[in-house]
Amino acid sequence: MESKRQQKFAGVIQEELASIFQREGAAYLPNTLVTITKVRVSPDLAVAKVYLSFLNTTNTALSVNQINAHANEIRYKLGAKIRHQARVIPTLTFFVDDTNEYVQRMDQIFDKIAKERKEEE
Repeated sequence: MESKRQQKFAGVIQEELASIFQREGAAYLPNTLVTITKVRVSPDLAVAKVYLSFLNTTNTALSVNQINAHANEIRYKLGAKIRHQARVIPTLTFFVDDTNEYVQRMDQIFDKIAKERKEEE
């Protein structure tokens, strides 16, 4: 469970990363909209796991690898924005947020179960 401090710091990181990707996201992934869905910060605030959602891309794994290749550059830009709010700028690691896919898969399973029950009756 994250502490209030971690949650607050994660919120600051999420806001600032969102503005970075909004303004300069095309440099990393042209014609792709990147959304920061969640940020998890370690207890010492030194490591941040950033979960991303992509729109208008065919290969999300490739997109995440491309973003991770620019992680140091993104961290530098983040540091310039939050340098007065944080002592240590966290190391950023980016992951795909597959929550929407999971929800769709679960909906399909529930629909299938409901359909099978109707057929039994």
